[in-house]
Amino acid sequence: MTCPPWPKGKKLVHLDLKGAPPRVDYLHTLIELFSQLEVDGLLVEYEDMFPYDGELKLLQATTQPAYSREEVLSMQEIAKSKGMEVIPLVQTFGHMEFVLKHRPMWSLREVPYCVGTLNPHKEEGVRLVMEMLRQVVKLHPGLNTLHIGADEVYILGEGEESKLWLASPGHTVEQLFLSHVTKVAKAIKEEWPHMNIMMWDDMMRGMSQDVLKASGLVGLVQPMLWDYTPNLDVEKTVSLLEKYCSAGMSDLWVASSFKGSTSVYTCVPSTQRHVDNHLQWLKVAATLSAGVNLQGIALTGWQRYDHLSVLCELIPVALPSLAACLQTLKDGQFSAEAQSKVTERLGISSVEVEAMGRFSEGDSLFPGRRLAELIVELNSLLNSEDIRSFENDMFVRGWFSPYHRQRKMVTPLITMQIHSQASTFLATLQQKVEAVREEMVRLYPDSTAQEWIEEHVSPVAAPLQRITEDIRACVKEMVP
Repeated sequence: MTCPPWPKGKKLVHLDLKGAPPRVDYLHTLIELFSQLEVDGLLVEYEDMFPYDGELKLLQATTQPAYSREEVLSMQEIAKSKGMEVIPLVQTFGHMEFVLKHRPMWSLREVPYCVGTLNPHKEEGVRLVMEMLRQVVKLHPGLNTLHIGADEVYILGEGEESKLWLASPGHTVEQLFLSHVTKVAKAIKEEWPHMNIMMWDDMMRGMSQDVLKASGLVGLVQPMLWDYTPNLDVEKTVSLLEKYCSAGMSDLWVASSFKGSTSVYTCVPSTQRHVDNHLQWLKVAATLSAGVNLQGIALTGWQRYDHLSVLCELIPVALPSLAACLQTLKDGQFSAEAQSKVTERLGISSVEVEAMGRFSEGDSLFPGRRLAELIVELNSLLNSEDIRSFENDMFVRGWFSPYHRQRKMVTPLITMQIHSQASTFLATLQQKVEAVREEMVRLYPDSTAQEWIEEHVSPVAAPLQRITEDIRACVKEMVP
């Protein structure tokens, strides 16, 4: 089905820096590419990579240095020189894991066991959030739009103070959520009257028009409705947007995804899956009534599901997906012609990173291409049947079972063949891992390479390593 092209408003690319923060020179190269892909702005989720100082200095990352003040400013200068605005995203209610994980902040959690949700009853919590925002705004000269997060505020209402508050007649969890967000939004408007405020919409989806109208949020915030699925329900999504509009929130944003939404540990994305998500969003945009003032779309690229989860796909393997999604929005479809535009622009033979081939030499059209190729190769090896099922191999199960290992009673001839095969696999893995590491540390901190390898390679290599060590110990008992 062909839809009209994306109707109006800005196209923002979301940079999620809470995992695998790119080295500054690579970040600059990416901004250059985004500009060529006709992106209007960046939605930057700094988390612990922002150079917080003073009492907030403890929020800075420790696995690698946070970006310096100069680096944050240089990123904005490059973006602005390309006609792109930079919009910081600072979580102010849910997903505050990077703040509330620190011992001095524990008392500000809604409940002790939920590291992400701020207690909405403590004035100290609002003061903390406002100090974070002050430091971020100060380091973004001329800023006129902020995103205050507020998605997935888990366990809200479960804290002792919340239970007391909810015991009063007429008090609901919905009102508890709205009162905190309204308090933060009003404080922002008081300090920066010109500031536009975006927020995620999910906590408001079940609320009635009347509750939203009475919340005090109308005229203060612009909700951003997110849905990253390839089979997004168009009718339901349109009706949600219309509900927000009827409640008086007519300035609305939507958010799609080009990576980081397939599974929490995905290594290589499917471009088609993300294109399908954008095709659904085009149908939504084409169905909305004229009253909805669609401000734009943010193409999210999650690097972690939250601060404490594993890494999702790295940016280089997702650039074909990003380019394909942007082209889909531009054309209203993802035709053969649209695919050709993407493959030519990036110098690849397929929009699927696993089949992209080598269309041209070098990284000039596709920054990080070499790393993407190496990750695809290594991922293919890691998922190969031979390696994944090695412990279920007939010879391993038949002649080197846990029973054999425990008793160190084995057939040396066969176990030495098993050892040889496992060692060959390990050597091949090691060779490819080193190539990935060498390329990855050019674009990312050493800590990212280490984490990526421990996440994707170690679980596969460890059983092979154990088998080789156990065989050596057993053979020593059997061979003079």
